[in-house]
This record gives sequence, C-alpha cells and structure tokens, in this order.
Amino acid sequence: MRPIDLNADLGEYSGSTGAANDAAILDVVTSANIACGVHAGDSDVMRRTAEAALKRNVAIGAHPSFPDREGFGRREMALPPNELRSVIIAQIEVLMECCKSVGATMRYVKPHGALYNIAARDASVALVIAEAVRIVDGSLMLLGMHGTPLVSEAEKIGLRTAGEVFADRAYLPSGRLAPRDKEWAVLHDSKEVADRAVLMAKEGAVYAVDGSRLPVKADSICIHGDNPQALDLVRKTRAALEHAGFTLAPFAE
Repeated sequence: MRPIDLNADLGEYSGSTGAANDAAILDVVTSANIACGVHAGDSDVMRRTAEAALKRNVAIGAHPSFPDREGFGRREMALPPNELRSVIIAQIEVLMECCKSVGATMRYVKPHGALYNIAARDASVALVIAEAVRIVDGSLMLLGMHGTPLVSEAEKIGLRTAGEVFADRAYLPSGRLAPRDKEWAVLHDSKEVADRAVLMAKEGAVYAVDGSRLPVKADSICIHGDNPQALDLVRKTRAALEHAGFTLAPFAE
C-alpha cells in the first residue's frame, strides 16, 4: 500500500488561544498548511507553528490567501495579476523566513479559501499562483485538486504538484467543493469523514452530494483546522487509514 499524507490548515489564530489545539493536531497529521498572516495568524504564530511542526517531523507548507482578514480569505477578490502575484510572493517569503528562524524548511504551497477555489477553475489565476511559487523557489511543490488549472498550470511551468482531496467537505457533481454557505458543505461526523478518507485513498473516489461517484487523486487528504471537530476528525481519520493498511507520510520531502 502506497504512503498517504494527512494535512490540516493551521496557524489560523492570533495570540496563544489556538496553540494547544494546533499542537494536538500536529501530533496526528503529516503536513501542515500554515497561514501566512494575511487571512489569519501572524509572524509569532507562524514561528510557533513551524517550530512545533519541525519537532514532530511534520512537513510545512505556506497557505497564502487573498488580502481579506475580515472575511477569513473566503471572499473572492478581483486583483490585477501583478498585484496578486506580489501578494502571494510576500506571504510565501514571510513564512519561509519564519521557518528559517526556527531551523525548519518549507516544502510546498497550498492556496487558501477563495484563492484556492478560483484557481481550481480559472487558469489565469492559477498561473499567477504558480509563477509566484516559482519566483520564490522553484523546488517548492504546489498542492491542489488534481484535474484543475491550479495543478495543470503549475505543471506547465515545471513545478512539482500533488493531488489533494477533502475528507470533511461535500463535493458537487461537477467535482468542485460545495459552497460554504450551504449548511451541509462541511462535514462533522468523524466516522463519515474517516470512511470518505479511506475510500479516497484506496479507490481514488468520492461520492458527490447527489450520490454520483467521482474520481479523485489522493496524494494528500485535508481536514480543515478550523472545523470545530478537527482534532477528533484527524485522529479518527488517521486511525482508519492505518487500519486500512496505509502508512502515513508527508507528500513533500
């Protein structure tokens, strides 16, 4: 059985109120997408999260966003390509410096929220993200949904990519994630989420909200760190994957 990665979006708090929960999640996952201080977090949180990940041999990725702290990066914005590229570059570089300050290495980039969703359908935005990553460090991997422009545009310019799936999010028949304004868009039942993760990893499939079976490429399985049940979800998901015979390991080495 091939290795599988389990990731979570972390560092999405300020002060110290979320540190303990993030640390507990880092005990379980194999990759951490760390907020870069724009949609959430700050430099202190970035350093703290990077150091905690390093101690646990968890791979570190940058989680850049639209400059939309008020909306947690989940509102779509129309920025000129040069401005968007600069915004993304700045975020990746800030996290990279925070990693260096604690002796850690950043391995990959995964866009956050609305930026991720737009890049999954808009090749022009996807290319800007890919160019930003390559400008900072062409050896960084890009994590995104396989079969979307976010991955294909990155591959066109020579970046290495990995396919991401979402165990705690509902999928539409189109293969896109259900909008968060739908009450059923985020899943909270740990058994349901764990079962979905095993299906994704083992059979490369997920069931959409209409019951249709969709193909997916699961190099990395995401559980959202801001899900109120995140800690229980990652624990049950990891246990289910290991019970199914999978070894958990970072996709980006």
